[in-house]
Amino acid sequence: MKDFIIPWDDSDKGTPAKVGKPVTLKVDGIEVTVPAGTSVMRAASEAGIQVPKLCATDSLEAFGSCRLCVVEIEGRRGTPASCTTPVAAGMVVKTQSKKVQKIRKGVMELYISDHPLDCLTCAANGDCELQDMAGAVGLREVRYAPGQNHFEVRDTTGSANPEWLPKDDSNPYFTYDPAKCIVCSRCVRACEEVQGTFALTIEGRGFDSRVSVAAENFLASDCVSCGACVQACPTATLQEKSVIELGTPERSVVTTCAYCGVGCSFKAELNGDQLVRMVPWKHGKANRGHSCVKGRFAYGYAMHKDRILNPMIRDRVDEPWREVSWDEALTFAADKMRGLQEKYGKKSIGVITSSRCTNEETYLVQKLARAVFGNNNTDTCARVCHSPTGYGLGQTFGTSAGTQDFDSVEDSDVVLVIGANPTDGHPVFASRLKKRLRAGAKLIVIDPRRIDLVKSPHIHAAHHLPLRPGTNVAVVSAMAHVIVTEGLMDQAYIQERCDWDEFMEYAEFIKDPRHAPEATEMLTGVPADELRKAARLFATGGNGAIYYGLGVTEHSQGSTTVMGIANLAMLTGNIGRPGVGVNPLRGQNNVQGSCDMGSFPHELPGYRHVKGEAVREIFGKAWGVEIDPEPGLRIPNMLDAAVEGTFKGLYCQGEDILQSDPDTRHVTAGLAAMECVIVHDLFLNETANYAHVFLPGSSFLEKDGTFTNAERRINRVRRVMAPLNGYEDWEVTQLLANAMGAGWDYRHPSQIMEEIAFTTPSFAGVTYEVLEEKGSVQWPCNEDHPDGTPLMHVDGFVRGKGRFIVTEYVATDERTGPRFPLLLTTGRILSQYNVGAQTRRTENSVWHDEDVLEIHPNDAELRGVKAGDWLRLASRSGETSLRAKITDRVSPGVVYTTFHHPDTQANVITTDFSDWATNCPEYKVTAVQVSLSNGPSDWQERYAAQADQSRRILPAAE
Repeated sequence: MKDFIIPWDDSDKGTPAKVGKPVTLKVDGIEVTVPAGTSVMRAASEAGIQVPKLCATDSLEAFGSCRLCVVEIEGRRGTPASCTTPVAAGMVVKTQSKKVQKIRKGVMELYISDHPLDCLTCAANGDCELQDMAGAVGLREVRYAPGQNHFEVRDTTGSANPEWLPKDDSNPYFTYDPAKCIVCSRCVRACEEVQGTFALTIEGRGFDSRVSVAAENFLASDCVSCGACVQACPTATLQEKSVIELGTPERSVVTTCAYCGVGCSFKAELNGDQLVRMVPWKHGKANRGHSCVKGRFAYGYAMHKDRILNPMIRDRVDEPWREVSWDEALTFAADKMRGLQEKYGKKSIGVITSSRCTNEETYLVQKLARAVFGNNNTDTCARVCHSPTGYGLGQTFGTSAGTQDFDSVEDSDVVLVIGANPTDGHPVFASRLKKRLRAGAKLIVIDPRRIDLVKSPHIHAAHHLPLRPGTNVAVVSAMAHVIVTEGLMDQAYIQERCDWDEFMEYAEFIKDPRHAPEATEMLTGVPADELRKAARLFATGGNGAIYYGLGVTEHSQGSTTVMGIANLAMLTGNIGRPGVGVNPLRGQNNVQGSCDMGSFPHELPGYRHVKGEAVREIFGKAWGVEIDPEPGLRIPNMLDAAVEGTFKGLYCQGEDILQSDPDTRHVTAGLAAMECVIVHDLFLNETANYAHVFLPGSSFLEKDGTFTNAERRINRVRRVMAPLNGYEDWEVTQLLANAMGAGWDYRHPSQIMEEIAFTTPSFAGVTYEVLEEKGSVQWPCNEDHPDGTPLMHVDGFVRGKGRFIVTEYVATDERTGPRFPLLLTTGRILSQYNVGAQTRRTENSVWHDEDVLEIHPNDAELRGVKAGDWLRLASRSGETSLRAKITDRVSPGVVYTTFHHPDTQANVITTDFSDWATNCPEYKVTAVQVSLSNGPSDWQERYAAQADQSRRILPAAE
């Protein structure tokens, strides 16, 4: 299969690459030099000689079971397997002697004698390694008489027996056909080595051996549908249903996944313009050829019948939508927005962009606000998840991003995961983390729930600190107290790399006995002895890396916790080399990029404050306008101003604030008070219930651009197919800007990136040509760092000296009490993504078709709750109903739910409390009460009725 985008070598070299001293040998007379430890098979491949193989693949360690790859080596007896034989200096290898040819042909004959010869109608025809290898060894006949085999449904007497190894179609995305299995173990090894789930095994011995999932079927098993087994399978035993239906793909385009912040690279494989499957790209530096169920299989939403493909307008939100031309919709929108500014003032309208959009799209949206609307009323969903990261790391280190690349985890000795659930939220990174843990690294988990990383097959956390929601700062400070008072800090590092006076002030603060684990135990719920052991392990265990997520940032003290985490890293000298660092796990695919592009109301691209005259001059000259020096409105401020009557118009691209933002009633009131809401999206989302203009969007498969992942890696997004709506999203924003008189003339996203590079120092060296050549780069990428920057703060902090900041614990204003005695915290699940707009429109709903409330058995018993009961979940903000799931994953006094389904509307419960520095909402701490219910609440029923009313579309005129 030809790759039309990046001409890199995608061939399977049989075994993984190794690192070592150079070793020179001869293979079939060709001299080749490879690192020590390299297999003979890989050395042959590097010399351009492909040794036949079945059980070997370069994504897995050598196994040596198929015996097809035998070779002869001068001076050695026998015919060793080339996949398991390491090279040696001066070795002389023959891969095509008559002896090995005869052995290979005999081995292949045995395989084929126990395999159905339905190649012409097999789904893997043209993409089957067994078929290829039969041709490679020259097999032209099978001499064995028909006998007992694995593909005819018969019992030992020869009678039909339909119960014998039936085909398993239970998984929505792939099939398991045991009749075609050659027991090469590649799927089992992929599940172990790559994914780390250990869901597959080889059951039985000899003729009875087969792949087993230790359950009734794949769907009922521990399989997480990452696709590693399907990708590893050399036959049609494990096969994508899309390939069975649509045929073997013939061309591919390399692009970037549009789900989480890992930023996996995929080959979109097609027939013509029809997407057949997504295959993780082996050269992707974020995912290294691995994937999860979302990126691998859940792309069907892009072609879903719910897609809105024509622009629509209406005068009032209680009217049905009417389809119109692009010109009419854009003229309608532009006239409305200009009219609002004329009536209510220049600052009466604004924009919201999404972390699901490309860098180029996000850049244009904030430019629309600043250069066309003439104000700084621009915000992004990144603020409601990771803005404390930007503030906290900016204050302590001098830059608003994570410090490492994902490869760095391979050098970690101790990993601290706080407020993150990588196996569900960032599964590909989690697989790499689990591999390192199986190799001996230690793990500390700080989380109110017992997430999978605490204990799962072949890994367990050394320490789990199940803190009470809202007490992150107290726990982190208690760990720092132990490190400082027990003299475990890296004093030499602190003196060399950090501001010593600030450290001394911080040390006096943190040594106070009120920060001791014993003093905070009643507050946090974390046993003092366990916390002390965890702190000692992190300080003395070697390379210590910290990974954190929304469980850190989405608090009233989110920024304080981020600064406390930075303090921990500096205290122990764990910044500036591989295996260490402070690493935010970004929730959405382009959270980092949307922050980089200046989507916040107080910052221009590159995190430069709008009050800075010099930076305003840069953009003013580039755009031909005068930039307003006053920061604009954040989303909550927009909503407040709308209710007050001063904010009247909103352009919302790719974001569903009615479902994703806190205090749903307040969001509803704000949207209802606006006179023109423009929603630019794929579907009629919840926010569109209150919209007056709908501009259809394009999916990631239909556009060019870039995403920036959690490790600051800028990856190309490449157009796989033509936009179903007629335009890429950046073009729609440009059309709207021009309808308002902007005069923009971008013809390709590469030109937008040129403008970003011209105006933003950390992107100065980023061009599409560089990305094509290198695959990806990590900013800063400029004259000083032409190849990008995998590791930050190597020789010193960006701000000069690292800054220790006092982290005083301040309890949230959200308190439990007699009316609301429980604490609700929220999170995500593996199969669904964010507000579910994409994944709910795929087969992923097989695993999670509704949000449920996790409640501890003790709390359930007190309330008479049984599994599956309808529960009323009420807070000071509102109430909703959902079903109960009784589990000890949560501690007594804590309940937990996800927010993927709009019929639950979990955010009607959450409050409007937010981070003191960034306004990031406090999603993770809400005082609630739980009681039995008869079903959906009155509010849910009213909401559903309004949504149905709002989504009416008039039939198109004949």
